[in-house]
Amino acid sequence: MPLWVFFVILTLTSGSHCSLPTSLPFRMRRYADAIFTNSYRKVLGQLSARKLLQDIMSRQQGERNQEQGTRVRLGRQVDSMWADHRQVALESLLVALLQKHSRDSQG
Repeated sequence: MPLWVFFVILTLTSGSHCSLPTSLPFRMRRYADAIFTNSYRKVLGQLSARKLLQDIMSRQQGERNQEQGTRVRLGRQVDSMWADHRQVALESLLVALLQKHSRDSQG
């Protein structure tokens, strides 16, 4: 039933010139309550769906940030390991050069 029909019937029932059954206003109130309840449920459903979607999106964003942080930490660890390896290699090369230089200068 369209809403304008509801208002027409409500207007007719409120006047004294109409002789509609007395149960009609109660039915109309129940109908209005049902319209409100259904609309309210739809709104609540939409709000719940939006909140769920936001939760999912924020969870995914958090996982992406965590993965990116893990990659950065892992990259730093690898960089540190390579730097340590290069330093050890450089130290070994310097020791070898010093030993060769000291042998050449003694001989």
